[in-house]
Amino acid sequence: DDDAAARARAWRDAAHAAVCDVLEPWSHGTVVRATSRPSYWAFNVVRVEEDPAMSVEELADFADQALAGLEHRCIDFDLVGAAEPLRAGFEAKGWKAERLVWMRHEAPLPPGPEIVVEEVPYDAVDNLRVAWGFEDFPGLDQGDYPAHAREISLGRGAQVLAVREDRAPVAFAQLERYGGAAEITHVYVHPEYRGAGRGTAMTRAAVEAAGDVRDVWITADDEDRPKELYARLGFRPAWVTMEFLRPP
Repeated sequence: DDDAAARARAWRDAAHAAVCDVLEPWSHGTVVRATSRPSYWAFNVVRVEEDPAMSVEELADFADQALAGLEHRCIDFDLVGAAEPLRAGFEAKGWKAERLVWMRHEAPLPPGPEIVVEEVPYDAVDNLRVAWGFEDFPGLDQGDYPAHAREISLGRGAQVLAVREDRAPVAFAQLERYGGAAEITHVYVHPEYRGAGRGTAMTRAAVEAAGDVRDVWITADDEDRPKELYARLGFRPAWVTMEFLRPP
């Protein structure tokens, strides 16, 4: 509903406001930048908050100006309907497009698998973070991103949960809290250990760890399967956005 979508957007905006030192309005939204963390794409982005009635070329040119000096370009559309007609054009220019669905936890958790989940230090799952990065962007040098992500996440009270096999973490989830709400920002299972309920166990444990907060958020690719898992665990779609990304 409109209220849930507005709350999801407010959560996203609050994260930007907490991390970014540049929040500059432009004619169709906001340019946000974290100038000390240039390799963290999610905090260096052109937000498009209405239908801009602009072409792919015009938007790409504006992003070049707004994000000058950065190796990437990122444009986030708050209105997926305004972004969808531009998708093919951005992809033809070599950009990656992702429909992102923001989901809010609204229904009770169903019974889950008997898998032990434990809280671990942030750094205990570094190998899994690296594996995830290479899975999403093969061959890309992550540069300073891991250090920036660590600093930001710990500043937002990140809680890390993991499943171990032979004492080594093979799956993890990360929960961050801010202002009476929480977001499950990461759920990752190593490819060799998928399909056995670990992702379900991780997500369940993260919801339970969030405790008594007004909202618990999770995001997923709107065109991939994880959103179906989250729906079975009581998450409901609240807001769909579109990200256009040109990696370095």
